[in-house]
Amino acid sequence: MATINDLVLAHIDNKPAFYARIEDISPDVKPGWWKVKLLVLTVPLQVYTWILDESQVNGAPFTMGNTPIMLEKVVPPEPPSPVAPVEKGGDAPKKGGKVVSLFDRKK
Repeated sequence: MATINDLVLAHIDNKPAFYARIEDISPDVKPGWWKVKLLVLTVPLQVYTWILDESQVNGAPFTMGNTPIMLEKVVPPEPPSPVAPVEKGGDAPKKGGKVVSLFDRKK
């Protein structure tokens, strides 16, 4: 279920169109419908408020002006696992590569 602060990908005309963050979900005057405030992640930032039912907020396709639209919740990838610290006295794995200081560079 998509909720406040979730990222969504809006598909318009069956093509990915833009990413947005759900800023607010509040009840509409029509029972069973919700005002969904989206912060559209474009340059410049934009704010849209769409009136949707619960199934549409959760990914069911719908239309606006005969244009197919769908919101897909974005699940961010898991961050890489942290590297285990090397115990003192143990041999650290050797990596090929040379550390170059930016301050020691020739001008």
